[in-house]
Order: sequence, then C-alpha cells, then structure tokens
Amino acid sequence: DKAKLHPMANLGGGVDYLFNSDDDILPGMGVPQRGFGDDLCYGVGTTYITGLTIGGAWGLVEGLRSTRHLPPSFKVRLNGVLNGCTRRGPYLGNSVGILAMIYTCANASIGKVRGKHDLAGSMLAGGLAGALFRSAAGLRSAGIAGVMCATAAAIW
Repeated sequence: DKAKLHPMANLGGGVDYLFNSDDDILPGMGVPQRGFGDDLCYGVGTTYITGLTIGGAWGLVEGLRSTRHLPPSFKVRLNGVLNGCTRRGPYLGNSVGILAMIYTCANASIGKVRGKHDLAGSMLAGGLAGALFRSAAGLRSAGIAGVMCATAAAIW
C-alpha cells in the first residue's frame, strides 16, 4: 500500500495530475502544448545559455588573437581571453535572450488571438520580434531584422 510509505505524502489519491486535460489541446493540434510560462522559461533560458556559450567561444578566439603579438606570458594571455569572453558572451546571450522573450510573448499573443499555433503565426511573431529588437536603429535595420527573424522562425 502506497499510503504506508509516508502518511503525510497523501498517496492514497489518484494520479490525475499526471494526465493533461482537454483544455491543453488547441484546435488543430493533436498533442497538448506547453503553457506560456513553460515556453517563456524554456525559450529564453536555452537561447540565453546558447548565446552565452557561442559568445564566450567568440571572445576566446578574439582574446587569443588580440594577445598573439604580446610577450608569451600566461597571465597576459589569460587576461586577454577573459576580457574577450566577458565582452562577447554576455552581449550575445542577452541579445538572443531578449529576442526569444519578445518572440515567445508575440507568438503566444498571436496564437491566443487566432486560436491556433501554426507556421504563419510563428513567422509573424519572428518578424515582430526582430523588428522590435532593432527598432531603435531605424526602419531599414528593423525591416531587415524582421525578415531575418521571420525566416529563422519559418526554418525552425
């Protein structure tokens, strides 16, 4: 008997919490979807970590190249590498994390309004995310970023 394992665990009840309700399935979708909070945490977290890793590798290469002409001192090269990693890693991680956050919010809003999640909604959300992210740089830059992010959303 499961309840004998620990009486405070209240294991005598059913396991209904393991199963998804019909409310989790949107029209046109065959399987339940994650909620908005799950999508936001997963999307922003994974893109931030990926951007931080790629940016750190970019900074590593940049740091090694910038200290190539200096005397072969371990401390000087280490300092150059650390400066490069901390310059590029957080920059790229934060940038793609913000893009993912804008995309996830736009995608959830578009899906809620339209009542379905499909390729067109994802592309529109990607376009909005890219355009909003680069909007301070001007209309041309925002348009280019919007097209690039919409294309990335279509490929993904």
